[in-house]
Amino acid sequence: MGAEDIRAPRAADRLGMLLARHGTVTNVRMRQALGVTGLTPRHAVALMNLQESGPMGQQALIEALAVDPSVLVAILNDLERDGLAERRRDPADRRRHIVEMTGAGADALTKVQEALTALERELCSGLDEEEIAQLHGLLSRINTSADDPACTED
Repeated sequence: MGAEDIRAPRAADRLGMLLARHGTVTNVRMRQALGVTGLTPRHAVALMNLQESGPMGQQALIEALAVDPSVLVAILNDLERDGLAERRRDPADRRRHIVEMTGAGADALTKVQEALTALERELCSGLDEEEIAQLHGLLSRINTSADDPACTED
């Protein structure tokens, strides 16, 4: 078997290229779907974390979102400005802030969940439930991290 027998896969067949293309398209479509709420993916994820955990310390939210404290401050400033979340001092430790989603935040999150569900349904329309579960499992195991330097943009 000589060098002429070794062929590089076509660009469209490279797994990284395929993931990148689908990721780019999905990201654009997700931002469009969230546009009806006026929220970015980071805003939506912050609200989802607050819904799952209930009121939580700002430091715990930083860890859950895997973002720099300055990034979280910007997210929370936006959410507070729009009446979707609020920060208050922890009565047990005045140095600590508790973040809580408001009723308006819960309403916005309902719209977010509906938009994301519709998008996911559309994206996976060619897959059955077992294939969707398999895809989810495989993607969950891909070696990426939210604190990768490439993840610094919104």
